[in-house]
Order: sequence, then C-alpha cells, then structure tokens
Amino acid sequence: MIDLVGGILAAIGASTLYSLGVALQAIEARATPARQHLRISLARNLITRARWLAGTGLSILGFPLQVVALLLAPLVVVQPTLAAGLLVLMMVGQRLLGERAGRREHIAVVAIVLGMLGAALAAPPHTTTHTGDETITWVLIALAVLATTPYLISIARRPAPSITMIGAGLAFAWSGVATKLASDDIHHGHLGLAAAWVISTAAASAVGALSEMSALQMRPAIQVAPVVFVAQTAVPIVLAPLILNERFTDTPLDGGVLAVALAVLIAGAVVLVRSPLLTGLMEGDTHSAPSGATESPSRAKREAMRSTPATAAGEPSALTTSTSPARSGR
Repeated sequence: MIDLVGGILAAIGASTLYSLGVALQAIEARATPARQHLRISLARNLITRARWLAGTGLSILGFPLQVVALLLAPLVVVQPTLAAGLLVLMMVGQRLLGERAGRREHIAVVAIVLGMLGAALAAPPHTTTHTGDETITWVLIALAVLATTPYLISIARRPAPSITMIGAGLAFAWSGVATKLASDDIHHGHLGLAAAWVISTAAASAVGALSEMSALQMRPAIQVAPVVFVAQTAVPIVLAPLILNERFTDTPLDGGVLAVALAVLIAGAVVLVRSPLLTGLMEGDTHSAPSGATESPSRAKREAMRSTPATAAGEPSALTTSTSPARSGR
C-alpha cells in the first residue's frame, strides 16, 4: 500500500509539471500558421520560442516522476491519475483569469478525485513482468501504424480532423506504454533496453505533439482536447491486461469496481477540459475580470472562439491535455 500511495503521489507530481508545461506551450502553439499542418516546420517554429521551450523543460522534468510512479504502481492506476494535472490548471486559470469555478468544474473535480481513490483501492497487483515479446511487438506495431495514419493520408490529401485527433491520442498512448516498459526494465536492471524504450517514447511523443498541434489548427480546442485525453488514457489501460499482466480479474468484482472508478475519472476529466477556465488559460487570455462582473471580456472572447472553428480566424485554438513526456517534443 505504501508503494501504491508513493506511485500515486509521483504521478500527481508528474501531471502537475506536465500541465504547467502545456499551458506555456499551448499559448505559443496558438500563434502558428495553419499552413504548417502536420509539417516539421511547425516544430521548427515552436522551438524558437522561449516560452514554449520553458514549457518543454517542465514536461521533461515530469518524465522521471512518471517513471517512478510506474515503478511503484500499476499502469492502470498511474495513467488515469495523470488527470490530476487538470486540477492544477483549473486553479491556475482561476488565479490568472480572475474567474471562479462553477458547478460544472466542482462536479468534475469531485469525479476526478473519487475516480482516483476508487482506482487506487481497486488496483490490480503491481507487476514488472510482461507477456511474450512477440505479443508486445505486434501490439505496438499496430498502435504505431494507427498513430501515423494521419501522416500517411496527408501524402494524398489533408486527413479529416477526427483522424488527426485520434492519431495524436494513440501516439501519446504508445508513449505511455513504452514508459511503463522502460520502468520495468529499470527495475530488472536492463538499462540498455530501458534507454531504448525512453528513446522510442520521445519519438512517439514528438509524433503525438505534432498531430495534436495540427488538429488544433482545424478544430477548436474544446473538440480536440477530450478526444486526445480519452485516447491516451484509455488505450494503455485496455492494453495492460494483454501485454503487462495487470489482470482486472484480480480486482474486486472481477474488475467491475475498477471499471466504474476509471469511467468516473475519465468523465470528470473530459468535463473539466471543456471548462472555460482551461480553455481561456490555454488561449493565453490572462486578463483578470472585475469582481462581480456579469460577464468578463475574457469569457466573452472564449465563448465566441468556441462557437467559431479555429480555421475561421486562420489560427488554431490551443487547449491540450497531453499527459505524457510526449510534450517534450512540442
């Protein structure tokens, strides 16, 4: 139980750094031109911006904490616990935007907290063993092909926004699984293999980041963020019994309690990422609203942007929910 609590705390620390980092990165990403969609030029543009680099630094600092979390707790607990970073973003948003969280935000926070507690109490036994290498190889190849589908389609035409969103989430999911495999190899002293998994994590993260930024050039953040978050959270959890020996049947009610807890947590996170507080923060709108105002300029601006596709203004909205070291590639 001590290891489990330690793993959860490490995951919360990692998600806090990831979330603060993505807030800085997203502000800069919003200024990128739509013509850089799914192109390396988008990455080259971003790496020249000091604020984006500062956000990347925070994301890199979060990666070791995620590895520690996976050394101590099962993937099916660590991965959804990374949603705790959204709570940090909400508090930052309240402070910078001068707005208070409403009923929706409070319900979402309660759902995330209850989901994390439920997942912790119903967690399967922590393991550092895997299924056969062949199974892992084929699963990761399939995941990699799906994650790079937007780039394959872009050879002939621009892919649909939904394909790019899902591709981003699957790339981040790949990095989450690879991070778990790296932590297991560190546990067994296979440092060479662990280093290889870390490199592959960075590569998958870079692909996911570019896909997510490109998706935000075509659709508002309020549409992109929930899709990416659910994909990168749910896919590793579904794959855990198949390749990581984390059996749901070893938990209360044959996984029923764990499934409910995870569903509540993910639902709360999806509601929270659609909050005006997070949307406004990611748009870089940090003007404080007067106390007691009926509607602040920042809120009015965000409502207008949520009702207008990002491409209408020629710039992407930039809310992101990546919770993996993937963001170090942004």
